[in-house]
Amino acid sequence: MESIIAKALEYTLKYWLKSFSRDQFKLQGRTAQLYNLDINGDVLHASIGLPPALNVSTARVGKLEIMLPSVSYVQTEPIVVQIDKLDVVLEENVDSENSRSSCSAQSSTSSSKGSGYGFADKIADGMTIEVGVVNLLIETQGGAEASGRASPLASVTIRNLLLYTTNENWQVVNLKEARDFSNNKKFIYVFKKLEWASLSVDLLPHPDMFTDACLASSNNEGTKHDDDGAKRLFFGGERFLEGISGEAFITVQRTEQNAPLGLEVRLHVTEAVCPSLSEPGLRALLRFFTGLYVCLNRGDVDPKARQRSTEAAGRSIVSIVIDHIFLCIKDADFRLELLMQSLLFFRASVSNGEDVKNLSRIMVGGLFLRDTFSHPPCTLIQPSMQAVAPESLHVPEFGENFCPSIYPLGDQLWQFNMGVPLICLHSLQIKPSPAPPSFASQTVIDCQPLMISLQEESCFRISSFLADGIVVNPGAVLPDFSINSFIFNLKEFDLIVPIDAGKNADFAGNINNYPSSLFYGARLHVEDLYFSQSPSIKCKLLNLEKDPACFSLWEYQPIDASQRKWTTQASHLSLSLETCSGLKMQKSSMDWSAGLWQCIELQEICFEAAMVTADGGPLLNVPPPEGVVRIGVACQQFSSNASVDQLFFVLDIYAYFGRVSEKIRKVGKNKTNRHKIKEPIGEKLMKKIPSDTAVSLAVNKLHLRFLESSSTIGQEMPLVHFAGDELFLKVSHLTLGGAFAVSTTLHWENIHISCVDGEGLSSFVNGTDTLGVQNLLAASNGHPLMRAIFWIDKERKDKPRLDPFLDISIVHVMPYNVQDVECHSLNISAKISGVRLGGGMNYTESLLHQFGMLGPDGGPGEGLSKGLKKLSSGPLAKLFRASPLMETEPEENGSIEDAGILKLGMPDDVDVSFELKNWLFALEGTGEMRDERLTDNFNDFSREEKCWHTTFKSLKVKAKNSQTANMNGGRLCKARKYPVESIMVSIEGLQALKPRSRSGASHPNMRENYRVDKHAMTGETTDAGEGVDVEACLVISDDEIPEETSWVVENIRFIVKQPIEAVVTKDELEHLVVLCKSEVDSMGRIAAGVLRLLKLEESIGLATLDQLSNLGTGITVP
Repeated sequence: MESIIAKALEYTLKYWLKSFSRDQFKLQGRTAQLYNLDINGDVLHASIGLPPALNVSTARVGKLEIMLPSVSYVQTEPIVVQIDKLDVVLEENVDSENSRSSCSAQSSTSSSKGSGYGFADKIADGMTIEVGVVNLLIETQGGAEASGRASPLASVTIRNLLLYTTNENWQVVNLKEARDFSNNKKFIYVFKKLEWASLSVDLLPHPDMFTDACLASSNNEGTKHDDDGAKRLFFGGERFLEGISGEAFITVQRTEQNAPLGLEVRLHVTEAVCPSLSEPGLRALLRFFTGLYVCLNRGDVDPKARQRSTEAAGRSIVSIVIDHIFLCIKDADFRLELLMQSLLFFRASVSNGEDVKNLSRIMVGGLFLRDTFSHPPCTLIQPSMQAVAPESLHVPEFGENFCPSIYPLGDQLWQFNMGVPLICLHSLQIKPSPAPPSFASQTVIDCQPLMISLQEESCFRISSFLADGIVVNPGAVLPDFSINSFIFNLKEFDLIVPIDAGKNADFAGNINNYPSSLFYGARLHVEDLYFSQSPSIKCKLLNLEKDPACFSLWEYQPIDASQRKWTTQASHLSLSLETCSGLKMQKSSMDWSAGLWQCIELQEICFEAAMVTADGGPLLNVPPPEGVVRIGVACQQFSSNASVDQLFFVLDIYAYFGRVSEKIRKVGKNKTNRHKIKEPIGEKLMKKIPSDTAVSLAVNKLHLRFLESSSTIGQEMPLVHFAGDELFLKVSHLTLGGAFAVSTTLHWENIHISCVDGEGLSSFVNGTDTLGVQNLLAASNGHPLMRAIFWIDKERKDKPRLDPFLDISIVHVMPYNVQDVECHSLNISAKISGVRLGGGMNYTESLLHQFGMLGPDGGPGEGLSKGLKKLSSGPLAKLFRASPLMETEPEENGSIEDAGILKLGMPDDVDVSFELKNWLFALEGTGEMRDERLTDNFNDFSREEKCWHTTFKSLKVKAKNSQTANMNGGRLCKARKYPVESIMVSIEGLQALKPRSRSGASHPNMRENYRVDKHAMTGETTDAGEGVDVEACLVISDDEIPEETSWVVENIRFIVKQPIEAVVTKDELEHLVVLCKSEVDSMGRIAAGVLRLLKLEESIGLATLDQLSNLGTGITVP
């Protein structure tokens, strides 16, 4: 019997060890000792199911001692194998030739497997292995290829490791009982339990890290800081984890012929604590994880090399459960703490011999990230404090029934009691990457409500860490020809942006002593956020099926790596400002949403983008050079509540984000490209921009309210209400050989502007009357009444076939080179229809005084002056500041090349068509506005019929070149001297109508006039035109005067199609003169205020300003 046992041990040792001979193994009683043994790395790789990209380069045992049970108990008691030290080195495989040689070597060693489940196999399965110390060294290269920086090494030390056989309930029983479970199961099951007393992980510097240019470029050797203030010099190593104990449950499934079939490993760790990690250590840790991620997910490994792992098991499952994780990053000037609860990592692999499918799942029960260095400590990321309705775990279709549990009793002993996880990730990857249209990878991330607080210093630190550590090029993981799918779902999140962390400390320290600023932060709230990236997305917003240039993106076209599509949706988005008074309400009510001032609110937002390359190659750069790009943005409803204080605070936030973004950009900037040779922008445009681009914006409902400044939330007084319906804007770019065309289309269906209405508002003259809140007429909701000053004809809105309010089309063709100036053309077509204007200039002046635009002296108001000064020095000034189109530098001889690119000047060919259709101007004085408020029964007539008003059917302005200039038989012509050579102005149906009397007993002819007026207002056409038609044509004079353009009137026509009868009384005429005088006075004072705002007093003169302020003095009552 002892000889049989010895042969079985020799068989097992020969399988596991390199160069093992029978002379090395000698039993001394029931004990045998072996020294300095090399384990077969391929066998170890196949047995534990390592990824194919990792090779076991070294596996060495110091001392191995085998202790046999008595001969009579060899069937029931295990053989104990004690190892004092096991050294293993894992290296990433980057050489395909080594993979093939390893594969051939492994095939010979594993040929004996599958011949039957004999005595030796039973002896090996029942062994108990005790290891004193396991030293595991992991070296990856994927991170270096992805980020250009070497990845550190990881040294894992495990002490007192114990591996023993159990039954299916993980209980220690005799081996015969453990094997009885496999009877009549058609499979052989082996259950083993792994325990260890201590696990430590050390990060060690890679030799290449000392030659890294980014690490060697530190200017301050004393503090070891880089130029951006970061510490990256990782020298001497650092301990990441220490003293972690845990256990693992292993299930091995084989066929009845002992062929490997399945392997399942479930690890459980109660607690993982890293009490102190330095900044260089954290950067090294992130780079290591990046390299490990690239190594585990590489799709370019030789398929034959995977046979090492597939021979071990056709199916493998690895899951890791960690109950609590605590990570603390400490440094001299910052401290971050990360707390995670109930972390689950699950990875299942299924192989059919040709390819391998890997399903990964990561679930996090809770997550907290705190900045404890700030005062007071701030929680940067945490679950939402709002109650969440219970729901079931969402599993994507590709994750359902992917790989049944290998453990035969299912998951009844593995309940992960965490409810719906805070973060859940599912990812499916196929290796090797299949050719399109099959997906190489699919990823779905689901998140429950989150709260994120952006602290400036913390945000900068974290972005610096991520820029250094998590940088993966797409080609480093999957080949360029592969196609991928990514979906991200976030149920709800709140983003808190404090403008200054120090202010929050002041608020928390003394709640009754707030700073003078009204706002101290902003909060962005988003619900049902959805993001997807996949070439198979159906873009309903872009309407690609009707776009001939996007034929390769049509629904039934095959998908490949040359296409990319994105979509982002959110059911609700709101931006609220945190006020000082709101902070008191939050403290008293313990509700974080109390006291927020909602500034912007959006409903049903959607963003879609689609891109395709021009040559059908993989899309590697976004946007694709010379490719096709389509972008669409849609919003069901956009609402805004804004005051002057809110506007300035939002601008401060904008400047704040600008500064932080600039810092983040510098952190992520590749320093190797710092001395990049500059190119002219014209050449960059021709080389890098897409050849066909279109961007569209659609807003169904638009509501903008301008509020009076108030320190009390909920008591803000609306001053202006701006409403619009069905706004659509589209801008496109198309390359035409040596030129490109930029087209703009604006379509707006309806608009309505209302301003506050009150007693004495329209009688404001020279600042002698001040409108106060007590003078405002209140509506039933407590807010003041609003008066429409700009609206669309009501009868036109009921007839959708009529023209929209605004319809603009612009086509601008520009050549890339100044020599092709004859291709430079501009075509503008604009139509504004159905506009109704009311209130008058006197009412407008009163509003400008009320809003602080004009001061009591008629000049710019104090608030407007401060606002313009703030705007001129703020971040928005860059948007309106002219920037050079060229980034050229003088050559050695002082010349600048390519200075003519994009410096085109005025277009050579201009065609402008502008039309105002069906407009009406209502001249409302103080009396008319007061009478309208007091006489509610006078509703038989429209508002414009109650006052003097002017209307016309059409006002057209056409400007273009001479027609003869374009008739040259197709030959190139020189640039024209003037882009516009003729202007045609025409007005049709011009009428001036007086108000209806309050009693309604007007002159019969007057009633006829009103009948005509209604036709004009509704846009209806009649057989005979009413009113006056005027047409004038202006052309450039033939008399050439140097440096001067002279225009002359070529012809002018007046047309009256029907007789005109003017019936007016003396009182009505006197009233009209008073109105006109008041309107002219107001118009002059507004003009004088604008000139003062532009600081033109000295150039124009004070006398001219005084005359403008008294324009109406020359109008006398007849």
